[in-house]
Amino acid sequence: MFDITSRSSPDASPPLQGVRVVDAATIYAGPMIATLLGDFGADVIKVEHPRGDGLRQWEWRKDGESLWWALVGRNKRDISLALSDPRGADIMRRLLAEADVFIENFRPGTLEKWGLDPEDLLAANPRLVVVRVSGFGQTGPYSSRPGFGTIAEAMSGFADTNGAADGPPVLPQWPLADGVAALAGAFATMMALRHAEATGDGQVVDLSIYEPLFWILGAQTSAYDQLGTTPTRQGSRTGFNVPRECFRTRDGRWIALSGATTATAQRIMAAVGRPDLAEAEWFSDISGRIAHRDEIDEAIATWVGQRDNADVLAMFESVGATAGPVYSAADIAADPHFTERGSVITVDHPTLGALRMQGLIAQLSRTPGRVRSPGPVLGEHNDDILRDELAYPEDVLDELTQAGVIGRSLQPISTKRGQP
Repeated sequence: MFDITSRSSPDASPPLQGVRVVDAATIYAGPMIATLLGDFGADVIKVEHPRGDGLRQWEWRKDGESLWWALVGRNKRDISLALSDPRGADIMRRLLAEADVFIENFRPGTLEKWGLDPEDLLAANPRLVVVRVSGFGQTGPYSSRPGFGTIAEAMSGFADTNGAADGPPVLPQWPLADGVAALAGAFATMMALRHAEATGDGQVVDLSIYEPLFWILGAQTSAYDQLGTTPTRQGSRTGFNVPRECFRTRDGRWIALSGATTATAQRIMAAVGRPDLAEAEWFSDISGRIAHRDEIDEAIATWVGQRDNADVLAMFESVGATAGPVYSAADIAADPHFTERGSVITVDHPTLGALRMQGLIAQLSRTPGRVRSPGPVLGEHNDDILRDELAYPEDVLDELTQAGVIGRSLQPISTKRGQP
């Protein structure tokens, strides 16, 4: 099993060791914030409704196990708790009294309705960082609307510029907006934790799903403001970089190529046997390359189409041109670079056995992270947390279980290790 700690001292502590995160969010954006923090040592307690997080039902599944859940739930301990019941909300308040971070993604106003108003939580635990993830944020005319990543991908401007020039807007196959929001949320959470560490004061992080994706789309808002320019769909091309496209090789595979600087673009044209284009007076200016885009792309496509993928990539690499293969999941699984760096790791799943998934998002040389476990069973740590840590008596837990306030404590069943 891959262990990033093998790259440094065996005694190295992860940077977030001692930080407790309570993750009551569902599906992807909010929970993935907690996943990122857990990867780097935070003690993450996943709080699910006794029915379970909807992510557990996402395909792909094998032997009843969601592969999405195995990824997003990794490095977390799990309790099942109905927050809408006042008794469940009371348990949550006790849990948050000693927590550093609380992550939720209920529709704005829901926490307040359950008696879990962030201001009250901060009064009880002044250092707490409350991360509120919602489709449109806690303020503004759309704040009460439900909002999944799909809506964010549409309203951020992403879908309108994604797709073929003569085709409709195209949404990504993956939860792109949620993933980008999770990265931004982890960044914002760390800033809030740093402030709490320095001052003793927690705060509320108001994270919408649409804003991080809108933010990374670059200068399109400024271009519209100053130039009246609205980006259009143009496949793999862009309006600010030529050449930039996917080209098909003779053996039916694809490469992606980018000439983001004039020097790189000149090396590409020399490699494809068209130094005449690189030497043209207009080539050194990006506006000139944009005006001659079709001529440039045709020259590259002709050269690439007459050669096999490996030969094309070898040529571009030899001249320092920026090109790479277009990978499928199968290509990634077979690439030694992904394995050597830990981009793909293998974890031990109690039902599925050896399970490959993404590794850490960044490598830290002194305080590396680590993937310790895949997503837990629903309510797997009820006893550990509610009985042993919060000191609820056994008879009280039995009563709450019978009332449906907490779920039954379940344990993983190994079918791959010959265990009963």
